[in-house]
Amino acid sequence: MSSNSVSIKDLSLSFGAVNVLRNLDLDVADGEFIVLLGSSGCGKSTLLNCIAGLLEPTDGQIFIKGKNVTWEEPKDRGIGMVFQSYALYPQMTVRKNLSFGLQVAGFAKAEIDKRVARAADILQIQPLLDRKPSALSGGQRQRVAIGRALVRDVDVFLFDEPLSNLDAKLRAELRVEIKRLHQSLKNTMIYVTHDQIEAMTLADRIAIMKSGVIQQLADPGTIYNKPKNLFVAGFIGSPSMNFLKGELVNGAGGLAIQVDGVSIPVDGYTADEAMAAGRKVVLGVRPEHIGVDVAGAANTYDAVVDIEEPMGADNLLWLKFAGHTVGVRIAGSRRYAPGTHIKLSLDMGLASLFDSGTELRI
Repeated sequence: MSSNSVSIKDLSLSFGAVNVLRNLDLDVADGEFIVLLGSSGCGKSTLLNCIAGLLEPTDGQIFIKGKNVTWEEPKDRGIGMVFQSYALYPQMTVRKNLSFGLQVAGFAKAEIDKRVARAADILQIQPLLDRKPSALSGGQRQRVAIGRALVRDVDVFLFDEPLSNLDAKLRAELRVEIKRLHQSLKNTMIYVTHDQIEAMTLADRIAIMKSGVIQQLADPGTIYNKPKNLFVAGFIGSPSMNFLKGELVNGAGGLAIQVDGVSIPVDGYTADEAMAAGRKVVLGVRPEHIGVDVAGAANTYDAVVDIEEPMGADNLLWLKFAGHTVGVRIAGSRRYAPGTHIKLSLDMGLASLFDSGTELRI
């Protein structure tokens, strides 16, 4: 993936006084699966619509396969788009929905039949070709919508929250289908979602957006384990990362974080920059990186179980610790009643430390 399939340079979009996208840069490698992730109103769908040509940017440029398409019509951009709402023609059969765009474009019947058959085979919708959308389930309709983009044989596929209208089981099934589709076709795919599970499981890289700005662009492992700032750290993970506000101090064994009278050594934490006593910080620890009653743990701290949430394979505990409420994920076979006193331990090698002022990772 040495060449860029899509390049976005200094892109901005404003609606009156409202800045939706702000000087945004993004390079998508050829064959890469990029997920634009963020909450409602962050600008992710707006960015996708700019790439598709459905919205005109206020400033900046968009390149697809090296060609400047900033002012090109959507049909001339070499993209296929899959919408959240399926957007199928209700009066047409599945076969007609798949072939209609190719017929309008003037393709020969033999080529159309070949492309429709290939898409139907890849998406396993051959038995549905003579049905109308009203006779299909939500998952089947979305497969058809993907197939309609697939028959165009384009370089870049754009997905705008394609699974949002489906129930949880269907979302999981189609998520696997989309991943399999990408592995098979190796086309460039840009996928918009607010669902972090979709992002983590599908993406080669994730672009987390807030207020029209990409906060961090990295592979899922880096996003999860080394978030660039407090926003990214809190957005990724369910339940989200625990945040403990404190101050760096010089303890008996070296540098430590003082959190509401509790001193937590920072041994094992690898900082990206120098740390000094007196600095106001936020310690971030994910629920699965906190131990409960671990035999032989080097540093343990007193905590009290507030609420227990059994979740089958896992058990989620909410603890009272150092003036904070802390979520901890443990094995489902381990049970703790509310009010139980436990010994808590932190894996500082997997923790994150942020500056309280800038909110950036230290």
